[in-house]
Amino acid sequence: MKAEIITIGDEILIGQIVDTNSQFISQELNKVGVSVYQITSIQDDQQHILNALKEAQERVDIVIITGGLGPTKDDITKKTIAQFFNNTEFIEYPEVIEHIQKLFAKINHPFKEIQRYQAQLPSKATLLMNHFGTAPGMWFFEKNTVFISLPGVPYEMKGLMITEVLPRIQKQFKLSFILHKTIMTYGQGESTIAEIIEDFENNLPSHIKLAYLPSFGRVRLRLSAKGENKEQLENELTTKIEEIYQLIPDIITGLDDESSLEKTIGDLLIKNGKTICTAESLTGGKIAATLVSIAGSSAYYKGSFVTYSAETKINLLGVLPETIQKNTVVSKEVALEMATNAREKFKTNYAIAVTGNAGPTIDHNDKSVGLVFIALVSDEKEIVEEFNFGEPREKVINRTVSKSLEILRKELF
Repeated sequence: MKAEIITIGDEILIGQIVDTNSQFISQELNKVGVSVYQITSIQDDQQHILNALKEAQERVDIVIITGGLGPTKDDITKKTIAQFFNNTEFIEYPEVIEHIQKLFAKINHPFKEIQRYQAQLPSKATLLMNHFGTAPGMWFFEKNTVFISLPGVPYEMKGLMITEVLPRIQKQFKLSFILHKTIMTYGQGESTIAEIIEDFENNLPSHIKLAYLPSFGRVRLRLSAKGENKEQLENELTTKIEEIYQLIPDIITGLDDESSLEKTIGDLLIKNGKTICTAESLTGGKIAATLVSIAGSSAYYKGSFVTYSAETKINLLGVLPETIQKNTVVSKEVALEMATNAREKFKTNYAIAVTGNAGPTIDHNDKSVGLVFIALVSDEKEIVEEFNFGEPREKVINRTVSKSLEILRKELF
């Protein structure tokens, strides 16, 4: 069973908003066994919408449209869909008017006649009652294809998907199961991992697929299985995951996003009863933000110094002026003093410090853009490592964060 998602709105195409609706819809459809074949974003243009609907009908079984259901002139989706189905008759639903009136009464807003239009749907449409907003959804079925029109407001769309759309899809179609398991890895690139597990990947059965999802310092390996027997698929995925664990045990942190590198670090610190702090320059607090993104991080994370300039390194962290004068702020000596002093001030077991040139300029030193020093100081040892992460600026910052956490994880393991 295949679906296509069509998002309507110039605000998506000009980058004014991010299309989070398609992400949510795709996730929910996958859970009930529907594969998303294509996601399309189009303008608020009548002919463009008509063309998109016609093309989607030729490709998939389910078409889900979001956006363009408001009462104003720029919201043309309802009229255009009616034209697509040669549906000139509209029906007014009193229950929708009553619902809108109650919503407006709660906020002391007068019900205006323009709102009545939202209660009028093409006669061929099945009403999908929107309990979270004013624009109801619509369900059409023609030529073995289901067309579903939903409001673009995310919380309204989500409510309709859960309460109306998914139950109807499950009732209308006989669906297979689609299961996903994602293995979290760190410290090796996509090509290196692919080389190690090449034979494993080549021998996967046709109904199980492997996808590589790389990001800075991390690669997620997603196994996806499709079939009629859920229990059999789960057992097969469990077996395949065990095989991958045997091939790359040293770089796996666990399964799914619950076993991210920062989550693994937090679990290890709690298990060992240890604490940590950070001192950051070029990353501007991003290491701290990553560590505290984990619920319960207050049990082990004590705080951070963000010392972006030489003056703050000296005045807040107590880095010696002569250390900076002799070595510049981008040096292993400064990174080590930052970590040592932060650990003393916060009285933690571990401290991470980073300093470097993220670019685009080198800012009063002779060190190249991309050069980074990462220091880790603990009760037992001091580590300082040098890296050159190249360009651009965003890449340098993100790789510094990932590499810092990687170094910490190795020390904790």
